[in-house]
Amino acid sequence: MTRVFLAFSLAASVFLSFACIEKGGNTPTADTGNTIKVGVYVDLTGATSSFGQSTKNGIELAIDEVNAAGGVNGKKIQLVIEDDQGRTEQAKTVVEKLIKQDKVVAVLGEVASSNSLAAAPVAQEAKIPMITPSSTNPTVTQKGDYIFRVCFLDDFQGSSMAKFAANTLKAKTAAILGDVNSDYSKGLTEFFEKEFTKLGGKVVAKEAYTQTDPDFKGQLTKIRNLNPDVIYVPGYYGQVGIIARQARELSMNMPLLGGDGWDSPQLWSLGGEALKNTFITNHYTADDPNPVIQNFVKAYKAKFGGVSPDSLAALAYDAAKVLADAIKRAGGTDSAKLRDAINATKDFAGVTGVISINAERNAIKPAVILEVKPDTKQLLVKETIYPEGMTAPATTTANSNTNANMNTMANGNTNTNTNANSNANR
Repeated sequence: MTRVFLAFSLAASVFLSFACIEKGGNTPTADTGNTIKVGVYVDLTGATSSFGQSTKNGIELAIDEVNAAGGVNGKKIQLVIEDDQGRTEQAKTVVEKLIKQDKVVAVLGEVASSNSLAAAPVAQEAKIPMITPSSTNPTVTQKGDYIFRVCFLDDFQGSSMAKFAANTLKAKTAAILGDVNSDYSKGLTEFFEKEFTKLGGKVVAKEAYTQTDPDFKGQLTKIRNLNPDVIYVPGYYGQVGIIARQARELSMNMPLLGGDGWDSPQLWSLGGEALKNTFITNHYTADDPNPVIQNFVKAYKAKFGGVSPDSLAALAYDAAKVLADAIKRAGGTDSAKLRDAINATKDFAGVTGVISINAERNAIKPAVILEVKPDTKQLLVKETIYPEGMTAPATTTANSNTNANMNTMANGNTNTNTNANSNANR
């Protein structure tokens, strides 16, 4: 009887311990032995798989470098990677699996804001820190105090492109063609329209599509009849490449404007020469001559068969490095201490810029306006736009670039001409 009672007690204690762990307390369940488990969830087989692959690659490169340098606090980081297929319900499911079954101490992902919004409540409830490299919808980090990001937000990105359209391109009218089912696209639409109108411009048309639409000529024809100065297409590469081709086929040669969702190696084959006279907001460009960026590009190409890293790869690399740095500063993987360490990130020198996390768990950093050059397959910096309260660093001889005359918008409202290196935001 004593043996039966002891066995029952032991089983009960194990069950209760497991239950406590599943609720995501401060127990570092995946920080055992010589490894620290970190979860990654991305789209590897769905409509935005190029984003997911780039994100996965960037994270793997960063963690390889961390582990090669001795790991964190003497332990190596082990990645547990899940494919969410680009679907919101699957994003939630795989994050539940990473936390409850794999016992990861933190989660990296997603790219699409809709997927991050679906998964964030799971991480928040479990008290497992989550860092999204590139979900820009403002509401993502509002899901709780364990949710972070290392990219700028859609309100800043949308307003930055509106400033470029009104102040640099001198556009008076604009049309918007956005994805009606995408939180990312809807957010950019809202903030572009608000800022463009504030600057005296007029949005003459707002047309919609979905990611599954094969043809966009109906919407484009309606826009053509209104002859706007610019068309804002806040979507993902899979659709915007086709939209660009069809717009040019309809003799619509006005500038096409977009966001960081355009940035993918597949954009060149999808859009081709139709991408001439197009501009996007972004976080960085692999064509920047800054040594920090070029060292990253070199390492990425060496690991991934010569493929150039897009902004998603760079942001993912930075997110993984920020997490590793926070684990080190936290002295371990206690969830509350790790959360506080991530939140205390200040002036972290990343590939996509100097990263500081504010009280809302968002990154404060500038945006770059890039001109899409299909003939050379390059994204060239046209302007750097800084958020309120952040000023451009002083230009020095060491970082000046006589081949580029950049128009920099400091604090979002002051234009200054400076003969500066395209990495003026570092």
